[in-house]
Amino acid sequence: MNPYQYLPVRSFWRPAVAEPDPLDIDDVWRPKFALGQDDPVVTAGSCFAAQIGRALLDSGMNWLDAEPAPPGLTREERRYRNYGAFSFRTGNIYTPAVLRQWLSWALGHTRPPQEAWPDRERCVDPYRPAIEPDGFVSPAEMLLARDVTLDAIRTAVMRASCLVFTMGLTEAWRDTVDGTVHPTCPGTVRGTFDASRYVLHNFTFAEAHRDMTEAIRMARLVNPGLRILLTVSPQPLTATATGAHALAANGYTKSVLRAVAGQLALEDPDIDYFPSYELITGPVFGSRFFGPNHRTVTAEGVDFVMRHFVAGLHYRAPQVRPGHNAPARSADAACEDAVLDYYSPR
Repeated sequence: MNPYQYLPVRSFWRPAVAEPDPLDIDDVWRPKFALGQDDPVVTAGSCFAAQIGRALLDSGMNWLDAEPAPPGLTREERRYRNYGAFSFRTGNIYTPAVLRQWLSWALGHTRPPQEAWPDRERCVDPYRPAIEPDGFVSPAEMLLARDVTLDAIRTAVMRASCLVFTMGLTEAWRDTVDGTVHPTCPGTVRGTFDASRYVLHNFTFAEAHRDMTEAIRMARLVNPGLRILLTVSPQPLTATATGAHALAANGYTKSVLRAVAGQLALEDPDIDYFPSYELITGPVFGSRFFGPNHRTVTAEGVDFVMRHFVAGLHYRAPQVRPGHNAPARSADAACEDAVLDYYSPR
């Protein structure tokens, strides 16, 4: 008798991963906690996170849009001005450090810098440089718009049953003047790069874990019952400033973020992990879910991930099956782990 005799099909690589058609792989995510149809769900994170909000709406769940577009805007105008992508108009949040920073500002722990970046005749917000492609008329208008977003973050965190956060990167640019972290390198999307002011920081596991832990702690100060669902974006980084090869740098980034998400989920029964990363990058899928640049996730890949997400929301625990009684010799004598395949239920 041993523990492997009572495991379900999903626990064994051969019947769960290798044998089915990749598109028929199922039962990948069993949520730690249930989300009811009326439970407000807040989404934030890297660009892949925007797909989750749409999937929640399409499945009849209560995705919370805490910062809706002003009346009178067309659908194209709302998209152009970055309304409706996430629960609040921060733009993409790639790192736990930037999530922690936004929550600290919104919940009154620290005060955000008041600086505005000039951009031709207008100005932009250094901490969400892409949200208004045409910029703001003045710094005052920019700060007023940011206050609206900070209010939306506060409202969303206080009302939410669950925060879904998608981590995307470990590389970020720090401001040596005020210690803030920028969502993108100044001088790329907007702004001007100053090498004496902005420095690259590639977050370690310990740092990312600390920042995510602190972000959750701050959110739960105003909403003690808040549950957290973490994901990792499957999209590789576009470029690395570390000096490493992009392939190796991406491996570091995704490994750190996946480990952080897994560790947090182990530490807290109200923190869960949804495997969007594995559903796109798993070896059984090859490159089928990536576009020609081997980076952009295709519509088929997004649909595949969201199908698993919605299926998990409706998960019900199965009955435990009876197990096998005796082992057999593995066909791969050099790999002791291979003997476990004997206990697969099929």
